[in-house]
Amino acid sequence: MQNLFALFNFEFFRNAFLAAFMASITCGIIGTYIVSRRIVFISGGITHASFGGIGMGYYFGFNPIMGAVAFGILSALGIELFTKKADMREDSAIAMLWSLGMALGVIFIFLTPGYAPNLMSYLFGNILTVSKSDLLFLLFLSVFVISFFLVFYRMIIFVSFDEEFALTNNAPVRLFNSLLISLVALTIVLNIRVVGIILVMSLLTIPQAIANLFTKRFDVMMFYSIGFGFLGSVAGLSFSYIYDVPSGAAIIFTLIVLYGIIKTLFLIFEKAKMGNSGIRENILKS
Repeated sequence: MQNLFALFNFEFFRNAFLAAFMASITCGIIGTYIVSRRIVFISGGITHASFGGIGMGYYFGFNPIMGAVAFGILSALGIELFTKKADMREDSAIAMLWSLGMALGVIFIFLTPGYAPNLMSYLFGNILTVSKSDLLFLLFLSVFVISFFLVFYRMIIFVSFDEEFALTNNAPVRLFNSLLISLVALTIVLNIRVVGIILVMSLLTIPQAIANLFTKRFDVMMFYSIGFGFLGSVAGLSFSYIYDVPSGAAIIFTLIVLYGIIKTLFLIFEKAKMGNSGIRENILKS
């Protein structure tokens, strides 16, 4: 334990700890929205489509994360456009943009002159390599997400869960849907450095699944998701240090184990409760 606390003497670990905290905030809030709206598959499409922006960033010589941000937001808006305007099935639009993004990413990386870049940190994440600029992006995103949900919370709930009624009341449904899906894309892309393209969806869904065991309320679930996300991230970092395994995979593994433990405890408690109620019924009958 003392060795773990000694890690805070190193800047890279302090950066990783702060990144875990801010990732837990953004993924906790946005993940609750994703899970509640049942748009996890859309988010998966955005995640993989953003790989095209990473490939373009390497080929044209700009920051790959900025390319992923642009590509992710355009993909998110493209899904909205194709499904609402072009009368295309949502799953078909997602599959097309998912495949297009991955294909463009591979093509542009292949065409990039010189040595092929190491994509492991983008695919699987490496929170230990988070830089100060990455932290600034995450800080900006955290403040923006918190502010947006605080200011427009009632409108978000209104538009998200009763869209037809919101339209009849002249609410800006399309505007908020576009803003929210863009915010989902931004959250996904800026957290790629933490757990990577392949694993980021877990950070957006597993803490929410744990929180859902305790509450059904949207606002309470957000707080619980942030807490469980941070707990799993810190435990995953510790696991990564002790067993010398990749940090992104360790965080997701820890979150899944945490879910399994809590779910098992809930099942044991429910069985014990049912058993006690059965004993009471037998006593009353006798």
